[in-house]
Amino acid sequence: MATRRGFLGTVSAAGAATFLTQTQAATSASAAPAATDEKAARDAIRNVNAGMRANYASLKAELIKHLSPVVVVQNNAVGGRFTLINNGVQVETVDPVPEYFELAKSIAHVPLGIYSVIAAYLSDQVPNIPNADRIDPHDLDMVAFKTPGDKGWITPLNSFRTTLNSAYTKLPTANLPLDLENSCTTILSEAMKFIDTIVKAQSFDMVAYNRFAATVYPSIRVNMTFAATAQITGIETLMKRWRTLLGEAAWSDLYVTVLSIWTTSDLNQASIIIRRTMNQAKVDTHLIDLPTVETPSDPIAVALDNLARIVQDNVAAEMVFNTDLKVADALKGKEDLLSDEILKQVGGTAPAAKTAAFGTAAAAATCPITGHAASV
Repeated sequence: MATRRGFLGTVSAAGAATFLTQTQAATSASAAPAATDEKAARDAIRNVNAGMRANYASLKAELIKHLSPVVVVQNNAVGGRFTLINNGVQVETVDPVPEYFELAKSIAHVPLGIYSVIAAYLSDQVPNIPNADRIDPHDLDMVAFKTPGDKGWITPLNSFRTTLNSAYTKLPTANLPLDLENSCTTILSEAMKFIDTIVKAQSFDMVAYNRFAATVYPSIRVNMTFAATAQITGIETLMKRWRTLLGEAAWSDLYVTVLSIWTTSDLNQASIIIRRTMNQAKVDTHLIDLPTVETPSDPIAVALDNLARIVQDNVAAEMVFNTDLKVADALKGKEDLLSDEILKQVGGTAPAAKTAAFGTAAAAATCPITGHAASV
């Protein structure tokens, strides 16, 4: 019987080459279906998730029409924009905070405005100042990116001084409360004095700026007090009116979504105020902070889309994971479902949750709308 080796020995070189080519092609052809089958199988598996997502999105889109009642809060420069949605209809959109909130904050931002001009021209070395250990040297090195000795800060700083002087000159006719007018006067006058000094010297340093900032800080605190009072008054007055409009039963089920950027998402001022006005038995689950990378072009749509996801997951969690309540809680909350398993495998522990320390007196305060103890 002729073996493969014996057969190859009896044919010409050309014939052998032809035979080998045919054999390799046959081998490749037999392997090809296996690879194709594997890809088809994996694609079929992926299609399961794609189908789930399509069904999930369809449910969410329909659920949005039934979310009620909902208040959507957009943080903005005037103290917040509030939209009431009831039975799928946008009832009203209001900027409820008195104007002096915006005015008080505008002047309180003066030191930050100066910092924004000069920061890039700072020395990239942390000086010997009381809070030196709180400044990350690498952060400072990245912020202070201008060449030492560069005078590019003078022109924009002088321009900002012109803006400050205009506000300072017109301040007496703005009809502000006297204490607020006085604090604004101090901030503006000290800021212009600081600018004049460093422009004349054509140099500045962190020590000089810190001294200026410390001088105006007491006045900034006055402005912060006025701004906080304005915001509390405006928001609570609006919530009282909307509670009356909706009635007690509907108000007790109210959802509130607060959109903010990351830097104001912890202890967001609107959230602190509005939680006092809600059903205290549900506030922890019905007041939802939504930190965003930037202000969305359609805040209402973003808020409702996220709320619909949260609401449908609340029910899904108890149905899908009814035998594991810890995983159910993860689906209902902010945890990724794999987080606990990953922590087990890497031998880690979850970071401690940030808690809001509101103080004993504030925590025991009475809600101005419900009349119940408020968790402020």
